[in-house]
Amino acid sequence: MTAQIPTWLKEMVGRNKAALRTHAAQKAQHGLDVSALHTVCVEAQCPNRGECLNCGDATFMILGGICTRGCKFCAVTKQTPLPPDESEAQKIAQTVCEWGIRYVVLTSPTRDDLPDGGAGHFARVMKQITAQNPGVLCEPLVPDFRGRTQDLEVVLSAHPAVLAHNIETVPQLYSGVRIGADYHRSLDLLAHSKKVAPTVLTKSGLMLGLGETPAQVKQTLQDLRNVGVDLVTIGQYLAPSRRHHEVLRYAEPAEYERWTQTAAELGFLASACGPLVRSSYRAGALYRQAVLQRKLAAK
Repeated sequence: MTAQIPTWLKEMVGRNKAALRTHAAQKAQHGLDVSALHTVCVEAQCPNRGECLNCGDATFMILGGICTRGCKFCAVTKQTPLPPDESEAQKIAQTVCEWGIRYVVLTSPTRDDLPDGGAGHFARVMKQITAQNPGVLCEPLVPDFRGRTQDLEVVLSAHPAVLAHNIETVPQLYSGVRIGADYHRSLDLLAHSKKVAPTVLTKSGLMLGLGETPAQVKQTLQDLRNVGVDLVTIGQYLAPSRRHHEVLRYAEPAEYERWTQTAAELGFLASACGPLVRSSYRAGALYRQAVLQRKLAAK
């Protein structure tokens, strides 16, 4: 049975939507529209987009706004995608310069139609960003590349600060929620990143409310730590429409506090846990927290 959204969460989402009407947020959105750039903030109907655009933050969605898979939780359009936009790297690099962004998150729909899954495009965009904006850090949030480690290594060749790949949910729910994905393939990708680029932090995220149990979530967090993942995010699943997977429960704020404590106990360098937390939410701040924690641990 679909759970009823609690009043406190409705109010939280409403406040973020109201932020979309501010001058700063509308100016940011206009800039994206003029440049014909996609953001995951809009494509995935992120509940934080008002807050983030108001602060000048955005997660750029490269390789178009159409996905080749059919995950039951995701709002991104599922159709035949268009070829990659060769001008995209330049447009994003210019937007980063104009906005004064110092930490850039890039993601994409899954592009199983491309021979390299879009890895080369990820690398080109990151290299263009850093060439035009010295000192800017990049965090690619990548698909699983169907387990092809050579494609992952192409992304890593652009020297990201963080390599992110979301596990999304517990393994027991994969067959009904993550169509075309594989839990262990995702873990293997994160493990390979740490193996070939040990200084690059790795990051993953998962959602609550799809039918998982606390024990399953804790085991998933342990699995992520076992392959060296450094940062983790946990947030509430919100169904984009009635056609998507139903929300089976809404976690209370106190539960996120417990997951923050659990993440610390398991050895994650940093975590972000909260109802509206998404994998790229305040990514730069989470990265800085992890770097500081790593320095303290090294003393």
